[in-house]
Amino acid sequence: MIGQGYVGLNIAIAAAENGHIVFGIDNNNSVVENLYKGFTDESGIRSKKLLKLLQNKKYTPTTNSHFIVQSDVIVIAVPTPLDLNRRPDLNYLENASQLIGMHAKEGALVVNESTSYPGTLRNFIKPEIEKINNNKLLYASAPERIDPGNKKWNLRNTPRVIAGLTDDATERAVDFYLSFCQSIYRANSAEVAEASKLIENTYRQVNIALANEFSEIAYQLGFSATDAIAAASTKPFGFEAFYPGIGVGGHCIPVDPSYLTYAVELLGGKTDFIDLANKINLKAHVKIIDRIENSILGSLKGLKVQVAGISYKPNVADLRESPALLLMLELKKRGAVVTWHDPLVGKFNYTNSEELRDDIDLGLILNPHDSIDFTIWKQSKIKVLDLSASLSSYGWPKFL
Repeated sequence: MIGQGYVGLNIAIAAAENGHIVFGIDNNNSVVENLYKGFTDESGIRSKKLLKLLQNKKYTPTTNSHFIVQSDVIVIAVPTPLDLNRRPDLNYLENASQLIGMHAKEGALVVNESTSYPGTLRNFIKPEIEKINNNKLLYASAPERIDPGNKKWNLRNTPRVIAGLTDDATERAVDFYLSFCQSIYRANSAEVAEASKLIENTYRQVNIALANEFSEIAYQLGFSATDAIAAASTKPFGFEAFYPGIGVGGHCIPVDPSYLTYAVELLGGKTDFIDLANKINLKAHVKIIDRIENSILGSLKGLKVQVAGISYKPNVADLRESPALLLMLELKKRGAVVTWHDPLVGKFNYTNSEELRDDIDLGLILNPHDSIDFTIWKQSKIKVLDLSASLSSYGWPKFL
């Protein structure tokens, strides 16, 4: 299992619990050292479970890629971020492919879980491996579908989309995933499997952008977008509710649509609809701060502002692509004195989470973790704005 982040580690543990002997390879020494001690920050994995697998030799975290030589199945679960120009950064995927090329044995199955554009497995991973490996290998795509913090859908009960470059590869991959997943969907090709992940999150990106634009319209017309969407969602068909927020975060929704755009641009095309959705969501926090300034009838300069929940979604500590970080930066640009409270994150960029305070001018609810107690704000007379993208009430009306 190449990569021991939230995807690779969850798959590694699930496979180990279901009878496989798993080597979890990661080039981050501190990650591997902590795993050896039974420590992990990844949600859903308990130290007791991890320690038992370590003791039974079912799971071995390591920085040594030579364990690939012993492996019948090699799963790639490395990050595929965007670069500073919001273009696909495949460096991690390239490095993983080179490791496989140096060590994979004859007949091994290579599975890519990392999100990328359609054709990545066939036209990038396979050729990179074959540059340095003459063994006959099998290749399959099984895009990850892990949703951190989701209490209903997990690795076992979420259907998996799988397809190989050959029928043999598909069957081998299906057999492997059925050992720890309940439901498998065989896609018609690896490209279809890869594209399924992209359209899933592009669908969410576009609909969230629509909700954010609708929030601006509602603000101008003088009613609550959240209230209107809640009313619309009572229709039992033809509508799915997406609620406005300060933007989109995490590795998937802000990133995956850009991989789809990249694939189209390689062919000389454009994705106007996706580009517009990206633009709306990337600027959502700026427009919301404009509205905040209007609501307090003046500038934010010198005001003490505290934000609650800076991760990208409630009940996870993940800061990747979190729009809360952009919102805090914009607040500071406009002269606000900003502090933050997030018991799950704890530390960020040389700053620490502070307890909720009652000596501030403005409180902003961004991602309300279950562990955040808003009592002190409720008992004070400070102004609080709920910017969270949900219907749950925390004591104040929705601002969006």
